[in-house]
Amino acid sequence: MDINTRIGNSRTKKSLFNSSISLTFQILNILIQFVSRKVFLDYLGTEILGLNTTVQNLLQFLNLAELGIGTAISFTLFKPLAENNKQEISEIIDLQGKIYKRIALLILCGSAILMCFFPKIFSKIELPLWYAYASFSVYLIGSLLTYFFNYRQVLLSASQQDYKITLGYKAIMIFRNLIAIFVVKCSANPYIGWLIVELAFSFIASAALARITNISFPDIKTTNLSFKFLRTKYKSFTTKIKQLFFHKIGAFALTQTSPLIIYAYASLTLVAIYGNYLVITNGVMIFFASIFNSVGAGIGNLVVENDVKKIKKTFFEIQSLYFFIASVVCYTLFIEVNVFVSLWVGDEYILPLFTVALIIAILFVYITRWSIDHFILAYGLYGDVFAPLIEALLNIGLSIWFGRLWGLNGILLGVLSSQIVVISIWKPFYLISKRLSGMMKPYWILVLKHICCFIISILICYKLNGILFDEIATSIWTFLLGCIFNALIMAICMLVLLYVFNTGIKYFFNRLTYLKKTLF
Repeated sequence: MDINTRIGNSRTKKSLFNSSISLTFQILNILIQFVSRKVFLDYLGTEILGLNTTVQNLLQFLNLAELGIGTAISFTLFKPLAENNKQEISEIIDLQGKIYKRIALLILCGSAILMCFFPKIFSKIELPLWYAYASFSVYLIGSLLTYFFNYRQVLLSASQQDYKITLGYKAIMIFRNLIAIFVVKCSANPYIGWLIVELAFSFIASAALARITNISFPDIKTTNLSFKFLRTKYKSFTTKIKQLFFHKIGAFALTQTSPLIIYAYASLTLVAIYGNYLVITNGVMIFFASIFNSVGAGIGNLVVENDVKKIKKTFFEIQSLYFFIASVVCYTLFIEVNVFVSLWVGDEYILPLFTVALIIAILFVYITRWSIDHFILAYGLYGDVFAPLIEALLNIGLSIWFGRLWGLNGILLGVLSSQIVVISIWKPFYLISKRLSGMMKPYWILVLKHICCFIISILICYKLNGILFDEIATSIWTFLLGCIFNALIMAICMLVLLYVFNTGIKYFFNRLTYLKKTLF
């Protein structure tokens, strides 16, 4: 076996190991989040939950100052980590730390200014105004801890050691949620109890993650080199930061503006109801992001090897694999999500079916975009700074315009429209034209094949669902049975059709066959 094969095999094994650890913890985390959301709705109410969602969105606006440095660092670290260049790794991390401390001070100043406007921003709420200040301050402290102490965790992700983050930091956060549930249910003042738990565990989790990183990379030390020297030495890094700042704007417009616009047009109660569905879709996003996070690092290492044939084959494999996952997940969610919401928090929190379809369509685009994002990160392709600006303008502009016409549905339609234009159409075109020459036509043919497989599978599965499984879910067990049934028939249909249509899923089957031989 040659060296490239051994490296590739190691990369796959690391991805599978990280994925298995993340899978276990994310299932636990998602289950606990659903329980905690129900408890918080019962004991804190929709106003407080809507308030917390809104202040988190406001804080994310200030976090735009991060400029995408973490992403730029991951890209910059791929090569020195592959070469085990400890001096260069130390310098890059030291530069990141110096920039992050400046950003933390900027966020702190911005927060002080923003809080001066809280009486105006939260004039519609019926809660005491100090609730807004308290929630914002707790989330702010948790954010600042990352900038001051936990920025070095990027080393774990870039080196495909995500499982350490999961076993340490995320395990503590799961325990935090359990404690929060107990405190909210038993405390005389549930909101104060929640604040104390949230604040305390921010420090505990931060300390644990810092220790894990230090143990994993004991040779990565502070260089004592000046900020000016490091900034000059890594000019390409500074260029990537400037480019990524604009991409952060696009990401913010996608994930954070919708609750703010909903609050502007409606109330914190509607924000909370919409937030219930966000808990579900965000749980799905985090679940799969944790599983496939190390895939991005693996692709980064693959790009460093510069095996063009293997890169192109992996590109098609990842495309088909992520489309398959998005298809199964989103179809099952569309059929079952309102059933789950009814069982979870009650019929009064159910949104109309068309609204649900828009939420899930946004999720579909989000999952399928990872296949492109992995390669954009690996190549460091962030020069299309106009794209996120257009995305943000379309997102916010269309959301406000359509929101005036059709309310929540219009806001979501604005988000979806911007995603289709920029994420589904422009990003693949940009990546292929810059780095994957000769693959433009094959890629769009592959997309058409994917769409055909998806439409045929939906028609088959929806028909089978009506014939074979028409039982109305009255308990969590009948709901789970419905999920398993719908996911299984969709998975079978998609796999068969993707294989018959000669898509990249064949490469994935070949990889599994080879991995099985090497492991057993």
